[in-house]
Amino acid sequence: MAQDFWASSGFRNLARGPDGWLVPGDDYLRHFLARAELVPPPEAGPGERHLHARLLDKPRLAVPPGDLAAVEDADARENWAEFLRFRERLLAAGSVEACYVEQFRRPQVDLAPPFLDALAQAIVRGLLDGLADPWLARAGELFFRPQRLSVQGGQVLAADASTIEAYAETGGFGNLGRLIRQQNTPVAAVKMDVLNAENAPFYFLRDELFSFLLDLTPGREGARALATVLERWVAHLLGVRVGIEPVERVTDERWRWHAGLDVESTAILNALYLGEPVDEEARARLVALFRLEFADPADASAEAAGRPVYLGLAFREDHTLRLKPQNLLSSLPLARAS
Repeated sequence: MAQDFWASSGFRNLARGPDGWLVPGDDYLRHFLARAELVPPPEAGPGERHLHARLLDKPRLAVPPGDLAAVEDADARENWAEFLRFRERLLAAGSVEACYVEQFRRPQVDLAPPFLDALAQAIVRGLLDGLADPWLARAGELFFRPQRLSVQGGQVLAADASTIEAYAETGGFGNLGRLIRQQNTPVAAVKMDVLNAENAPFYFLRDELFSFLLDLTPGREGARALATVLERWVAHLLGVRVGIEPVERVTDERWRWHAGLDVESTAILNALYLGEPVDEEARARLVALFRLEFADPADASAEAAGRPVYLGLAFREDHTLRLKPQNLLSSLPLARAS
């Protein structure tokens, strides 16, 4: 049975356009107005409260510079400026996908990271609509939430970075746990479960907690799920069908093309491709490789025709991972503009 999940994505407030892309309505804009960054706190002044109330009533209302300047708090004023820029870009683009793609085709990205993550979350939620696969949903989290990686005994586990930080601070017991820790009272650590066949049905009961570990070890379900979501991402945004599968190493002597899915893997793959030395510590951080092939060879550029594209995934020295799915919009060797 299909599952409804990630209410925080605002997907319920989006409609499908003729091309299958997601068209925002007023309630999608209201979804952002309900976020903590924009809801006026108790100490907010009348200027900020008035602006918020007017936009809740009419989310597309034009906001003159004077109304923005009337917001009393400087940080709040900056948040409002970021939101209004996002609203302008989104409504001009006409769809969530068009707004996202256009951002990475501009000379300079001008939307704040939280808005880019929100767009990516909505897109992935749309890609998985009608499905009930917990592994695909958990893999999809990588597209909009930073992860923390651990490698032990050859097993690669991804945990949500924000969840890890919250557990470290509160022991998983919210404000009570924070209070106890402030009093230097030991708190038992909360165990995060690795997503597996036994607990997978519970994913959709706690999807907004982002509390499952994903096993990205080559050959495991998590790596295959990430490959599937990447396939859907490319097909949906570029209109190109590809097959992506996890691999343990690059065995192709005629390696022609690669694309990093994050900053670290891009640097490591570039060095390996050029034959430059890469130390063992850096190699160990390259935790996943994928082989991409075009379903229709005519979709590939002449330079890459008939050859696979290798994709890499690596964590930073602090063990954090920030997947950059936008890299696939510009780094694939396409025969035509998509």
